[in-house]
Amino acid sequence: MNVILTIVHIFGLVTMGFSGLMTTCLITSKIAEDGATTAFFESTLITLLLGTLMFVPTLRIPKKISRQAGFLLVAITWSLTPVFCTLPLMIYMPELSFIDAYFEAASALTTTGATILTGLDNLPMSINLWRHELQWIGGMGIIILAVAILPILGVGGMQLYKAESPGTVKESDLPPRIAQTAKALWLVYAGITVACIIALRLAGMNWFDAFCHAFSAMSLGGFSTHDNSIGYFGSLSIEMVLTIFELLAAINFATHYIALRKHSFNPYIYDREARAFLVLVLGSCVLAALVLWHAGTYPDFFTALRYATFNLVTIATDCGYANQDFNQWPIFVPMWMLFLSCLSVSSGSTGGGVRMIRTIILIKQARLEMFKFIHPFAVKPMKIGDTIVSSNIITSVTGFIFLYFICIVILVFALLLSGLDFISALSAIVACFNNAGPGLNEVGPATNYARLSDFQKVVCTFAMLLGRVQIFSIVILFVPEFWKK
Repeated sequence: MNVILTIVHIFGLVTMGFSGLMTTCLITSKIAEDGATTAFFESTLITLLLGTLMFVPTLRIPKKISRQAGFLLVAITWSLTPVFCTLPLMIYMPELSFIDAYFEAASALTTTGATILTGLDNLPMSINLWRHELQWIGGMGIIILAVAILPILGVGGMQLYKAESPGTVKESDLPPRIAQTAKALWLVYAGITVACIIALRLAGMNWFDAFCHAFSAMSLGGFSTHDNSIGYFGSLSIEMVLTIFELLAAINFATHYIALRKHSFNPYIYDREARAFLVLVLGSCVLAALVLWHAGTYPDFFTALRYATFNLVTIATDCGYANQDFNQWPIFVPMWMLFLSCLSVSSGSTGGGVRMIRTIILIKQARLEMFKFIHPFAVKPMKIGDTIVSSNIITSVTGFIFLYFICIVILVFALLLSGLDFISALSAIVACFNNAGPGLNEVGPATNYARLSDFQKVVCTFAMLLGRVQIFSIVILFVPEFWKK
């Protein structure tokens, strides 16, 4: 019972925090007089009241988070927080169904960037700010944010951190305590976001657009304040700024922290994951440009390179902006972009998918198996640099990859069963599972997810949540052995 009450206590704190976020939008709406003041006032009041009712009565409960409770809290937080986040949308737009509102809120928090809304250019400033604030908060993770303040409550945070960030996480040169680590990463995240805001303003955006797009770029969320996304601006300088910051957001934030602390670029040079990511993505930009130029999609190579680079980087990093309808490109390019969204970004970044470190381990394991075929009696450990990768990590990665593809296959078949065509179903699930945003055909960059049925939206929403918590944090709850002491 104490475990349940502890989870209620922490979730109440998170809920109260989101009421604070709503307050910023309430103030914005009041100043801008955009017509959404009542919606945010009522939403703030409801969220604060319910959060307080969960938090205050459980203050005296002993705070102890077990491994099981950590995973359960992650699943509960990511699945129930969007319910509160739907309130401003549903109160301001009463015609919006709960499923549509939940889809939009979950897409924001998971930094997927898939939307069911149209007329973004005419939405109240505060509603657009709310969508982008949710992405920015979701970027580094609701639980990681909570970990920074849990020690104040006497709650250990390591179990939550492991549940939120499974897989390989850099620990060298990071602060020794988990709360200090969380705070350090958030400071880096916030600092680079400020730099992005300034750069976008200098590139030609107004301050509001610069704030919103910096939030969605650094979170690799991909929401925009315009229906035409980045195509609305038609600016090469804005595209270049966003491309650079998307690449930064897709690199492990621990690497950024170490580089800033040491005032050196060496951490980037020694980060094998970042190097592999940049080589793969930037090399793919040139390849995609050559394909588009050869197909006659664009009149010259440099025009092809401009659009190929921006759209490929934004999908490969799981951001989801668009300035062209890449659904009309030769099929190789958009399919390659979706493939990159599965494996490109680094662990410890704000992106989704398999992550580059698991890709590297899987490739090395395949090479090691071939070596053993040739030399069956040889003993050769797997290494990444000078570090030996343990068999436990290899097993974990293999299990994750299997679950990753099995989940995608099951969810694609669910959409096919509902009547969606194969390309739309496959691209929708891959895009939602990797938190990348737009897919192809029915869910391409020139359209959105509004045309899907309620069942199809529910399936895509589940894919977003499953991908955002890296599968294990939800799937493990259905394993009977997990609940045994």
